[in-house]
Amino acid sequence: MKNILITGGAGFIGSHLVRLMVTKYPHYNIINLDKLTYAGNLENLKDIEGRPNYTFIKGDICDIDLIPQLLRDKNIDGIIHLAAESHVDRSIKDPFAFANTNVIGTLNLLQAAKNYWGEFGREGFEGKLFYHVSTDEVYGSLEQEGTFFTEETKYDPHSPYSASKAASDHFVRAFHDTYGLPVVISNCSNNYGSFQFPEKLIPLFINNICNNKPLPVYGKGENVRDWLYVEDHAVAIDLIFHKGKTGDTYNIGGFNEWRNIDLIKVMIKTVDRLLGRPPGSSDSLITYVTDRAGHDLRYAIDSTKLNRELGWSPSLQFEEGLEKTVRWYLDNREWMERVTSGDYQAYYKQMYNR
Repeated sequence: MKNILITGGAGFIGSHLVRLMVTKYPHYNIINLDKLTYAGNLENLKDIEGRPNYTFIKGDICDIDLIPQLLRDKNIDGIIHLAAESHVDRSIKDPFAFANTNVIGTLNLLQAAKNYWGEFGREGFEGKLFYHVSTDEVYGSLEQEGTFFTEETKYDPHSPYSASKAASDHFVRAFHDTYGLPVVISNCSNNYGSFQFPEKLIPLFINNICNNKPLPVYGKGENVRDWLYVEDHAVAIDLIFHKGKTGDTYNIGGFNEWRNIDLIKVMIKTVDRLLGRPPGSSDSLITYVTDRAGHDLRYAIDSTKLNRELGWSPSLQFEEGLEKTVRWYLDNREWMERVTSGDYQAYYKQMYNR
């Protein structure tokens, strides 16, 4: 029996990982720790909330009393750390919140893991793992086509969000090098799929197209992103957690580069078609707005190492994954309405006295 703590498990990527591991490993106890901020939604996990190997705990990774006690009470063997503030626009408005959660929160988890697992020396680290989930944004921006972020790319963060994630990555490596804490890090590209909070581009624009609202495009829409289907990301995390080399870093990308404006036009065509609207009906919703401060031009991940060493590769081409994603949001408009209205938080606020 393994006891695995997943932080941020009520969020977008976290909920997909929790579902995968609860279902795939009935002999594991999966403990989901989430603060239930605006981005945490337990409705994302309703289908598995009654499973005997699943436990939810409402809590903050920055809580210096809670985390050490939780590791001991639940006899935690492994930590998969996803809890983070992740929206660049929010980080520009409030960088301190990102420094607190992403840096101090990660440091609190590292210190608690080091103290608990290493209580009687480094032998206590045997069979334990601290897995830190990070982002490709720590690498900065690529200018030239044909170049990619690799695990050896130097860090060059440009936003408060990416700076906070870069700092947390450095702390994880420092705890490995200084104390011998068994760690692994993965850096992923932009995720898309079901249950994503609708401040992010794809669910936001699907919702806006459905409701004939403007589609705000930064600059000329020429920024390029590599898109990774969230279920493929969860599979990669599971694989790295079980078979990755301790102390190593793995890049996870979808091999799907799209200019924002091209992606938006494909979304418009897909949503209009599935809603039975004439082609081009929603083209006029595109609205160009002033570019975001520090907006990186291009991200592109090279996942060759992950494919070569662990055999992972994306299961879906982007057009297939996007179609599947659009259908999910169209079929789950009640979920979208509850999230955009804030109603999803009311029940859990009362339950956990938030």
